Amino acid sequence: MLCVPQGSRPGDSSLDVGIAECQRTKQWSSALQLLRHASQLGERVGPHHYLASVSTCGKCSQWQQALLLLSAMWQATWKLGVVAYSAGISACGKGSQWQQALSLLSELRGAELQPDSATTRSSARAREASSGSTLCYCSARWGPRDRNPT
Repeated sequence: MLCVPQGSRPGDSSLDVGIAECQRTKQWSSALQLLRHASQLGERVGPHHYLASVSTCGKCSQWQQALLLLSAMWQATWKLGVVAYSAGISACGKGSQWQQALSLLSELRGAELQPDSATTRSSARAREASSGSTLCYCSARWGPRDRNPT
């Protein structure tokens, strides 16, 4: 069942509303169906639609789907910003895929982007879970660091 409100017409705003409704009701597969259906109909599907779907997948612990969407964004040559990386890191974290989360953090830094506070918190949780070390946030520039480095 797709998350499109009754009586709405195809178009950017109904796609936005539909994906938002899928996110609210945690229907990640319906969000992906909406993206696919809109593309097949020739509707304008942009990076913000994909990003909302990445977030929807993340909220449902569907980290693999979130990474597939990020990959599709990259293949479409859409620039991935901090928000996109953060959504992917969060999705991987919720799916207990800490190595994937840390890999995305590395990609974010490799793209010379500055992690925001949400990204830093998500990556700190990922690193802590993967190593069991206690972390502190030293600065936005350098991200999480061990409290007691060896």
